[in-house]
Order: sequence, then structure tokens, then C-alpha cells
Amino acid sequence: MIGRPRSETARRSILEAALRLCERDGYANVTLKGIAEEAGTGRQTLYRWWQTKGEVFLEAVTDLAARELDPSPETLEEFLADAFVLTNGVVGQVIVGLMAEAQSDPGLATRLRAGLIGPRREALQEMLERGGGVPAGVDPGTLVDMIFGAMWYRLLNRHAPVDAALAGEITRLVARIT
Repeated sequence: MIGRPRSETARRSILEAALRLCERDGYANVTLKGIAEEAGTGRQTLYRWWQTKGEVFLEAVTDLAARELDPSPETLEEFLADAFVLTNGVVGQVIVGLMAEAQSDPGLATRLRAGLIGPRREALQEMLERGGGVPAGVDPGTLVDMIFGAMWYRLLNRHAPVDAALAGEITRLVARIT
């Protein structure tokens, strides 16, 4: 990074401000200017570290996931419940907003896959393969897509909750096909 090193206090303040604003106003209505004002930092500080709102939110959610998600759950149901419960509230709003924005921003799409989606996909695939949860002749990536597909479909359509009950139902379905 060129320039002055980040102040961890300012960084944390900015990321928390972004999440608060998203929860209050919705992802689409948050601006970089608003984040800077909410955080009590200068816009130049924010712009020095992030170029877009998507970059701020991606770091905020990635940081939150690293703190909140169990790094080594013992079961598929624990893995899914942990992830699904985190998507309730502001985190779900942010990842839906990021996914929508990524459709027209290839750079953000790449960073979203590399920083948040890819690592969770890899962790789930490793868990399934380690536990013998991938039926013979089935591509593990397709099974991962099906599992996370249920989460994304519910997040995007808001027709049913993404919660521990869904994690249990998916776990039972996976057990039936293995």
C-alpha cells in the first residue's frame, strides 16, 4: 500500500459505519460520503483505502465472517447453520448488494469470489469430501452449488428464511443421497 499506513481504529470505524448505514438505509442507499460522515473520518481517508462502496462492504463482511464463523465445525449442519445464521440481518443485505453490484463490475466479482465466496465454497467441498458426503459419480462442485444455491435463492427472493432449520433440512437431504 502506498502512503500512510492504515489506522486500525479508523478502519474499524469505517467498516462498522458501513454496516450500520446498510442496516438502516439499505445497501443501495449507502454512499462513500455517508460512510465517512457516519464513521467520523475524512473522505480522503476512506478514498485512500477503498475506491468503491463495494470494496468497503466486501472488507466489512469478510472481516466479520472471519470473526464470527467457526473455523472448524464438526458437522455439515454446524457449518451451514453457522453460515446461514450470519446471513440474517445486515450481512445478508450486504452480500445480496455485493452480488448485484458484481453483475456489472467484473473486478468486484473477482474480488468477491476470491475473498468471500471462494473460500466458503472450498471449505464446504473439503468438509463434504472428508466426510464421505459426495456420492460416486457426482461432481463435488455441483453439490456445493446446490447447497449454497438454496441459500442464495432464499436470500435473493426473500420467500423463506435462511436459518438453522434450512441447514438441518439440507443436511438431511445430503445424507439421503450419499
